[in-house]
Amino acid sequence: MDKKIYVTLQNGRVFEGSSFGASRETVGELVFTTGMTGYLETLTDPSYYGQIVTQTFPLIGNYGVIPSDFESAKVWAKAYIVREVCDEPSNFRSQGKLRDFLQERGIPAVYGVDTRELTKTVREAGVMNAAITFKPFSDFELLSSYRVKDAVRAVTPQRIERYGSGDLHVVLYDFGAKMNIERELAARGCRVTAVPAYTSAEEVLSLSPDGIMLANGPGDPAENVEIVKNIKELAGKRPILGICLGHQLFALAMGGQTRKMKYGHRGANQPVKELASGKVFITSQNHGYEVVADSVPCGELSYVNVNDGTCEGMEYADLDVSTVQFHPEACGGPHDASFLFEKFIARMKAAKEARDA
Repeated sequence: MDKKIYVTLQNGRVFEGSSFGASRETVGELVFTTGMTGYLETLTDPSYYGQIVTQTFPLIGNYGVIPSDFESAKVWAKAYIVREVCDEPSNFRSQGKLRDFLQERGIPAVYGVDTRELTKTVREAGVMNAAITFKPFSDFELLSSYRVKDAVRAVTPQRIERYGSGDLHVVLYDFGAKMNIERELAARGCRVTAVPAYTSAEEVLSLSPDGIMLANGPGDPAENVEIVKNIKELAGKRPILGICLGHQLFALAMGGQTRKMKYGHRGANQPVKELASGKVFITSQNHGYEVVADSVPCGELSYVNVNDGTCEGMEYADLDVSTVQFHPEACGGPHDASFLFEKFIARMKAAKEARDA
């Protein structure tokens, strides 16, 4: 029989459940994600570094563990909370149970919690810290002092990695990049050089890229002063596409501001409106910070969230830069925004032809 376990929130609320992950305790920032599928992508997404992830969809684990769906080589979430866990997965690609996967990787996990009530609590009170323990927890000073710090430094690789082949060369700043970014670029005939987050602008340009991708990643974008400085030096040198954290970091490099949201956007069902066309796309998102659009002196707002009006994209036409808050490489999730890769490739080709002329 699984052990009883407690989820204690920073505001004092306690939820009881049962343990199905690693037999250890932890403290982290509690967030929720609304994706109906994609739990493997969620667990292996570096953007969840330092966070305890709650799935709002009630049954998790039903298609087992499929390594080819991973977004990175390890689990980055601090812990995992679900309503019900499936211990008898059914999928021809499955290579094991979610329970075993989490235990092998040392990740605490909880089932049997009222995840609807837990999600309502976070929506009403905002993102807060939580402790997962096997005994009732009362150290609220420890709980309130927890912060997700140095997140990009923790997840960025330490060496350059290369993927794909083709005529166009993309340098990908890896702030915690999901593997599907590399897959999508490679599938479109790009060769990708993924560089660590703190690679200098000079080093990036020495690689002779046709374009630069600013990837997703975790944490507070304003922490990354050195990275912002490098991005500022690269602005206007090559076409740039920024995704999620990359979108936020470019705004900061241009003198803009970011701020923490009440509970963020995490899931595969966020409606985003393109202002130029009026079209609405369903997008996959995972972020807790937003760009303050009117604080960016040289950018033009291009996309907004239909639900809350927040900034979902910026265009910097004079610099040949486009950035979006959502994930065009989404997997599993909607593919509505995948056309952004084609637009980026078209911009790289045009810029390359102009340089070669």
